Amino acid sequence: MAKTLAQSLRANFLGNSPTWYKLTIVAFLVVNPFLYIVDPFLAGWVLVLEFIFTLAMALKCYPLQPGGLLAVEAIVLGLATPEMVLHEAEHNFPVILLLMFMVAGIYFLREMLLYTFTKILLGVRSKMLLSLMFSFTAAVLSAFLDALTVTAVIITVAVGFYGVYHKVASGKNFTASHDHGRDDEVDTLHREDLDQFRAFLRSLMMHGAVGTALGGVTTMVGEPQNLLIAEVMDWEFVEFFLQMAHISMPVLVVGLLTCLLLEYFGIFGYGTKLGPKVREVLEAYDNEMSAKRTKQETTVIGVQAVVALVLVAALGLHLAEPGIVGLLVIVLATALNGVTEEHRLGHAFEEALPFTALLVVFFAIVAVIDNQGLFSPVIHWVMEHDGKTQAALFYMANGLLSMISDNVFVATVYITEVAEIYESGALTKEQFDALAVAINTGTNIPSVATPNGQAAFLFLLTSALAPLIRLSYGRMVVMALPYTVTMSITGLLALWYLG
Repeated sequence: MAKTLAQSLRANFLGNSPTWYKLTIVAFLVVNPFLYIVDPFLAGWVLVLEFIFTLAMALKCYPLQPGGLLAVEAIVLGLATPEMVLHEAEHNFPVILLLMFMVAGIYFLREMLLYTFTKILLGVRSKMLLSLMFSFTAAVLSAFLDALTVTAVIITVAVGFYGVYHKVASGKNFTASHDHGRDDEVDTLHREDLDQFRAFLRSLMMHGAVGTALGGVTTMVGEPQNLLIAEVMDWEFVEFFLQMAHISMPVLVVGLLTCLLLEYFGIFGYGTKLGPKVREVLEAYDNEMSAKRTKQETTVIGVQAVVALVLVAALGLHLAEPGIVGLLVIVLATALNGVTEEHRLGHAFEEALPFTALLVVFFAIVAVIDNQGLFSPVIHWVMEHDGKTQAALFYMANGLLSMISDNVFVATVYITEVAEIYESGALTKEQFDALAVAINTGTNIPSVATPNGQAAFLFLLTSALAPLIRLSYGRMVVMALPYTVTMSITGLLALWYLG
């Protein structure tokens, strides 16, 4: 019986992931208790690095299972408590709502999005201009909407494009199932074109993802931590923008220039153009869909366009939490287009709910960071300095910690600490303002370096699109590297010389 159970565990543990990966996770789980006995602080840091490893191996095994095992072990060891995890989840409840409902809402706008972006993709032949459009549009939308919402849109569009070409490469017609199929179904003649198309989509996705960071830093609604900082500082929308402008605007310009240069020189995985055969397929798809489109299908696209305008207006005017707006989108888009069967609704939630579960697991790791005070030494070291040096160190420390943790958590910890110091009378109002700017820009700009730095990046990494276009953790880090360097240095120089 015991032998059979052991064989079953070996066969089924972490599914079809490689044996070396399974053994690595087992080693992590075995080593952590011994580290905890030696030093809980060290065990906490090792656990964080182990969790990052599970994210890096997302294409081998979805991070929820190995990361979840690490989170359970952390709770059992006492590195954090279930109450702490609940507290982190409650603190980030708006983000959970956003993922549950907004991503599903975008799913019900997919026909309109695919129609619109197909026209753009086929109409703009310059890859440099197209990349700039993706980055700049994502930046503008993220400044007023939400980075996760914008990321969900571009993922939906990319999945649509990929599905269209993969059907043709697999010898199917355009009206075949939405299933993207397997690579072994792809005709040998199309395989090279498919790989090129993947590289093309990867570059657009990364330009768009970085664009969400470029816009997210500028306004109080761009990222969740921005709103928290604005509340602590008592800054209104315009004041927040002006406080950040001397850093956010130069970073925006440099970020867009970096986009153009990467496409021009074709380095770090960029520069791949839309192949002529793929363009032919997409044009044929567009022509066939246009010719066959019925009045009912045209009405569906029109209704979705109206709902999209309602979405933008509701988010832009901040009429409700983004998650609640997402629920509104679901209700309007389904009710007005007659999508009333439960099984048709269920598909919309398949993409976001695994990531929502992963995010709660991530909150457990954040609880460990908080409970063990893993960032405290860095905070104390930075506070030993003053003036511009202190602000610059805050910017860099926040950036580095956001790369390995979560920018919302890092900003929360730092702004809370600084607010307490200010209330004690140890800081002037000018110093307090400067440090708040450093915290906001530090957590938003350098954090593009890794997928775990920003929720939108992590969502892209763990989405159904990532394995389709071969976008791994390591590849994301490499493709984000030039942006990280140029944007981070620009932000630091602007803080030092223009602050």
